[in-house]
Amino acid sequence: MTTRHTIDAEGKTLGFVSSAAAKILMGKTSIDYVPNKVADVIVTITNAGKTKMSERRMKETLHETYSGHPGGFKTKTNAKIIDKKGWQGLYELAVYGMLPANKLRPLMMKRLTIKD
Repeated sequence: MTTRHTIDAEGKTLGFVSSAAAKILMGKTSIDYVPNKVADVIVTITNAGKTKMSERRMKETLHETYSGHPGGFKTKTNAKIIDKKGWQGLYELAVYGMLPANKLRPLMMKRLTIKD
């Protein structure tokens, strides 16, 4: 039986909402937690555009990527990510980084939906 969880992001910080969503997606909030299986839950984050974030955090927080090639190191600020992909892209990036890096991570991410 699929359990549905809704997290309201209005007035809350990005990290607080993302860590709560990651815990639920891993199944750590359910009584039948098994680390090697994907939990039977669906997480919805609502009001993502009303997340509380300071101007300093928007401009100074850097997300780094490296392609492996010379000159392939790139950085983006939170403001650039929000301009390009919206709050949904920023939340996906945050939750993705909080999930365990194994074969179950893409399956857990499929169970996350973000609404502005």
